[in-house]
Amino acid sequence: MISIRIDQWLWAARLYKTRTLANQACRGGKVQVAGTAVKPARLLRENEVVEIKQPPIVRIYRVKALAAKRVSAALARELVEEITPASELEKLALARRDPLGLVFASRDRGSGRPTKRERRELDKLQGT
Repeated sequence: MISIRIDQWLWAARLYKTRTLANQACRGGKVQVAGTAVKPARLLRENEVVEIKQPPIVRIYRVKALAAKRVSAALARELVEEITPASELEKLALARRDPLGLVFASRDRGSGRPTKRERRELDKLQGT
């Protein structure tokens, strides 16, 4: 049966941007297989369940296929199946809101810092 290092697979499946980040996540105890924290060199097989702690939730993935090298985003979808319960994803959505129930202000990427006028309008909306 074919197997591959878990840090390689996490990187190839595009769950982490670099292999170094995947390696650090494994060493930091953020990656678990079968409820046990794993080291980066642990061999991974198909149909295993991988849990990744991404506060405030734990994302759960099923390994559908293995790849040693990074693949395109379209092919990466074929490597992994997210089986995180909907209740966990709702927690993530709630965590992105502030205690008053207002959604955090977001700006378009590349638009730069807010102007003084925009800052005043944001403060007025947030009640500060």
